[in-house]
Amino acid sequence: MKTHHSYFKKSLYAIAAVAIALSPLMSFNSAYAAQITARSLTLVAGATDGGTMPGGVVNHLFTFTLPSNTNVGSIEFKYCTLAAGVPNPDTCVIPTGLVTTSATLGNEAGATGFTMVNTTNGAPYLSRTSASAGGGVSYQLNGITNPTTANETFYVRISTFAATDATGTKTDTGTVAASTATQIILSGIMPESLVFCAGSTIGVNVQLVPDCSTAGTGAINFDKLFSPTDTAGATSQMAASTNAGSGYSITVNGPTLTSGVNTITAMETTAAGVHGVSQFGLNLKANTTTSTTPAIGTEISQPSNGTNYRGQATTSYNTVDQFKFASGDSVAKSDNGGAGGTDAQIFTVSYIVNVPGSQPAGTYTTTLTYICTPTF
Repeated sequence: MKTHHSYFKKSLYAIAAVAIALSPLMSFNSAYAAQITARSLTLVAGATDGGTMPGGVVNHLFTFTLPSNTNVGSIEFKYCTLAAGVPNPDTCVIPTGLVTTSATLGNEAGATGFTMVNTTNGAPYLSRTSASAGGGVSYQLNGITNPTTANETFYVRISTFAATDATGTKTDTGTVAASTATQIILSGIMPESLVFCAGSTIGVNVQLVPDCSTAGTGAINFDKLFSPTDTAGATSQMAASTNAGSGYSITVNGPTLTSGVNTITAMETTAAGVHGVSQFGLNLKANTTTSTTPAIGTEISQPSNGTNYRGQATTSYNTVDQFKFASGDSVAKSDNGGAGGTDAQIFTVSYIVNVPGSQPAGTYTTTLTYICTPTF
């Protein structure tokens, strides 16, 4: 009997041990929230502040994917200094300076129809009539004041609830991270500016902007010998740009063509060229071929548009096949469209010479100086 009793007690102990070992496997009624996937938080610039600006009033764009057939009545966004609480997972310390109580709901996509509830700082939530949802969603919370500490990582714990007030059992959860960042403030000075050059030609750079570094020589020869039966022509170019508030004026300065005591008459009033008459004049136009005018010159480049290109020839020098020369005259100015700065443009100056048959022989020269005067 004693042996049998001892065996029976050992059997009871063994059964008890098995029951104890199996007990953890029998907790089938525990509820666990599913994981929200493909989640992110983008800090979007507000009306005046950059997205990651410490203390900036900006917009927080959340995108994530909900498991299929999730019953969603509310979505909570809890802002914390840690991704998960220690030692309690629900422990949350709000980042310093964060303000969510002024937040509003901006764009929403996927599961829609929510309204914003922002009464608790650091834990705003969206609410709607509970309904099934699933797949990709996005919500932008506008008017959130970022944490005020620079370069600080903070976390937002996203939770969905069947209840419309973000209470009860969490259905799905997931955490996103973001960070404030020190703003990089760049500053520079644009001084008063005038870029002006003259030469035989003016080139352009790869962006087709006039480039004064490519200006050609100032020594220019007429295209033919002077003759009472033909008109000699020549061209030069100049380019100008300025940020002067009242723009610029370009004047031509110098004497007419001379050879010793002999001269060629300057055209003091605007007129056409005439063979056999002593004439020296210029204009800033693309001239046509006529009986008394060679086809020389081009129109201004870039063409004036009254906004960022304002340069134009003055009235006396702005008519095709009509020429004039008077030292001190303004030949171009930048008042097309009113006062203001102008980007660089190239002016082509066309020169003509006519002479009578009695014009004394000689080499006729002049040195012309173009002066560009901006008014700031």
